[in-house]
Amino acid sequence: MAKLEKPAQKTIYLGLRGDIIHPGIINIIREGQKHGRVLVGLLTDSAITTHKRLPYLNYEQRREVVESIRGVDQVVPQEDWSYIPNLKKYRPEAIIHGDDWKEGVLSQERELVFALMKEMGGEVIEIPYTQGVNASTLNEAMRSIGTTPGVRLRTLRRLIDIKPLVRIMEAHSGLSGLIIENLEIQKEDGLHSFDGMWASSLTDSTSKGKPDIEAVDLTARLQDLTNILECTTKPIIFDGDTGGKPEHFVFTVRSLERNGVSAVIIEDKEGLKRNSLFGAEVEQTLASIPDFCEKISVGKQAQVTRDFMIIARLESLIAGFPVSDALRRARAYVKAGADGVMIHSREEVGDDIREFCAAFRKEYDRVPIVLVPTTYNQFTERELASWGASIVIYANHMLRSSYPAMVKTARSILEHERSLEAEEFLMPIKEIIELIPGGK
Repeated sequence: MAKLEKPAQKTIYLGLRGDIIHPGIINIIREGQKHGRVLVGLLTDSAITTHKRLPYLNYEQRREVVESIRGVDQVVPQEDWSYIPNLKKYRPEAIIHGDDWKEGVLSQERELVFALMKEMGGEVIEIPYTQGVNASTLNEAMRSIGTTPGVRLRTLRRLIDIKPLVRIMEAHSGLSGLIIENLEIQKEDGLHSFDGMWASSLTDSTSKGKPDIEAVDLTARLQDLTNILECTTKPIIFDGDTGGKPEHFVFTVRSLERNGVSAVIIEDKEGLKRNSLFGAEVEQTLASIPDFCEKISVGKQAQVTRDFMIIARLESLIAGFPVSDALRRARAYVKAGADGVMIHSREEVGDDIREFCAAFRKEYDRVPIVLVPTTYNQFTERELASWGASIVIYANHMLRSSYPAMVKTARSILEHERSLEAEEFLMPIKEIIELIPGGK
C-alpha cells in the first residue's frame, strides 16, 4: 500500500520586531498556525531604527527569543522596514497582520502589501488587533522607568554598527537632555531623532558662568552628568579634554564606564587649555605621539568592558599642521588601541576634513570617524556620511540657542515692565512639567 504524503502547508509570513513579546504577539502567531507554517520576518536593528528607537535587545537576542515561541516554524531577517522585499524573496502564500495598520504610518505599506500579494496570487490575513496591549505603549513605559548603565553603555557601538551616521547633540543639563531624549520628527525617509548626547566641557562650564579650563574637578563634572543620566536613556559621549596625566585618565575611564557613559574623547594637546575654534593667534601645542599613545593604552587597559570606547581627537589641523600629520597621528593612535578618531578644523570650506576622511578610509574601513561640523555647517549629514563619517556631533548648539532666547525674554520684561509681551517666547509651564518624568 502506497504511503500517503502529508500535503504541503502554506507559508504564512509574519513581520515582527520581537523586542517586547506580549499576548497580542502570541495571539497572531496562533492565528497564523491555523492557516499554515509561520515564517517570521524578524526586523534587524537597522530596519527598526529607520522608524523606531533602537530595540533594547539586539537581533541575535531577539531571534533566540522568537525562535523559542511555540508556533514559530522559521525565523529569517527582515532587512527593510517594508515587508515588500521579503515577500518577493520568500513568496509566502499569505501574510498575517493585525488590523491596526489600516490607519497611521503603516496604512500606505498595507496598500502595497495587498497589491503585491494579489499579483503573486496570495492573500492578506487581517485579524482584530488585541485590545489593551500596545508594544509602543509598553516601550514608552520601559523608557519612563529608565535604563541601566550596562544597557546604555553598549548602545553606542550598536548604533555605529547599524546606522550610516550616528547623530549626537550637546546636552549641558537634565532639561536639555530630555529634549534630546524625546524630540522626534517623521520625514519621508523615516523617523529622525538624536541618537545620543555629547557632554561638553565647554558648555558644562559655560552654563555655570565659569571659564572652560581643564582644572575643573572630574568629580564635579560627574555630579552634573548625573543630572542627565538620571532622566535619560540614550548613550553619552564625554568630552575628556586631554585626559590629564595617564594615572588620572585611568580614574576617568573607570568612573565613566561605571556610570554607563559609552565613550570618552581626548585631544592630543598640551599646556594651558584654549578652545580650538579661536583664531590662529592662539598657539596650540600638540602632545608627543608616544605620550598620547601611552595615555590611550593605559586607558584601554583600565576599562572593564569591551563596549566602552576611547576616541582620539586630532588637533593637527587646528595647530596649523597638514593633513599628513593628522594621518600620521591617527595611525599611531589606532595602533595604540583607540576605538575611533575625531578630526577637528577651523576651516569653513571643509576641504581638509574631506581629504583626511578619504585618506583614512582607504586604510581603515571600519574605525569610526567623528566629525564636529561647527564651522563647516553647510554640509548635510548625508554628505558627511559620504565622506566616511560615522558620528556627527553638534557640540554646543543647545547652549548657544538658550542664551539669546533668555536675553530676549529678559529684555522684553525690562522694556514693558511686565511679562505679558514675553509670553510669545515662552513654553507653557504645564508642558515643561509634563516633559519631566513623574512631573505630572
